[in-house]
Amino acid sequence: MTYLSAQPQITESWDDICYPVQPVWLTELLPDYDIVATDRQQLIVGQMAGGRKTLFGIQSADYTIIPNAAIRAVVDQLIPDYHLLIKYTTTGEFSISIVLPTSLSVGSERLKRSLILTNSYNGRTPFSIQGQTLTALPDSTTQLGSSLYRSVCQNGLLGWADPFTDLNSYQNWLEKWTSGKEKVPSKGASAQRKPERSATDIRKLHHRALTIERFQEYLHKVLLEHLQSPPSLTTTVYNHLQQVPLSGAQDRLLRQLPIPVQLAKQASERLRLEERLLDTPGSYWLLYNAVNYALFTSRSSLTLNDRYRLDERVFHQLAAHTYA
Repeated sequence: MTYLSAQPQITESWDDICYPVQPVWLTELLPDYDIVATDRQQLIVGQMAGGRKTLFGIQSADYTIIPNAAIRAVVDQLIPDYHLLIKYTTTGEFSISIVLPTSLSVGSERLKRSLILTNSYNGRTPFSIQGQTLTALPDSTTQLGSSLYRSVCQNGLLGWADPFTDLNSYQNWLEKWTSGKEKVPSKGASAQRKPERSATDIRKLHHRALTIERFQEYLHKVLLEHLQSPPSLTTTVYNHLQQVPLSGAQDRLLRQLPIPVQLAKQASERLRLEERLLDTPGSYWLLYNAVNYALFTSRSSLTLNDRYRLDERVFHQLAAHTYA
């Protein structure tokens, strides 16, 4: 299926993404037809404020859509003080940053801790918390990573190095990854800092046959656990990136990164802008943020999920350069 290209829009209001959404059954639309294609039986239909009804996707009979309003209810109940920043597309994909009051330093900058949740109504970006999907979260070895919010560019930065327990294990993995001997780390990539979840929590969660009540119950537990987590390894890597100058190598590095050419051009422009705004020479930290900015603000046929996967690869590739 071909999808429309989309440019993520930014809002600070839940109301812009908590519009009505519901399944519409094919049997209701086509009552006089015998439907043989039983793998797709419900249409996901939403209606944005002031707009027409939009068909976002076609799903199986036991697929459960997760309304953004259900996410909002849990966040509001659990976190009384937060700033909201949402990047969303008209094709029904959402990246929700819950920016918390606590902050930490990366070089001379102050970044705030955050929670990043993704969701979609078109099925192309799975629901996730800090980059972990519903199917990964119930695994006892899976722990949430961190995320930070950088106000100068409104970037939400996921903790891609957090699956590793220490810097040495991450550097060893980077060496193997750059030689093609390792894949991007997934759940259980290394020993975890937190204890495993109890068996009562390890029940398969996925969009099939999921009830909203069960989803909200589990989301509450996972977010509460994350709010109590300590500083992450990724912050250490950020500080290292901040200390390594580009020394005029930005164009060569951008050509080597796994991103479309047009996004690389936009990242180059963003890098020059931030150098002027911050009155500082280019560093790997600024380059990473420039690429992140281009990925999540540019019009593209890439889904939000695709953009996060590219962001992850860019982070590791730049880190590998600086630790080589």
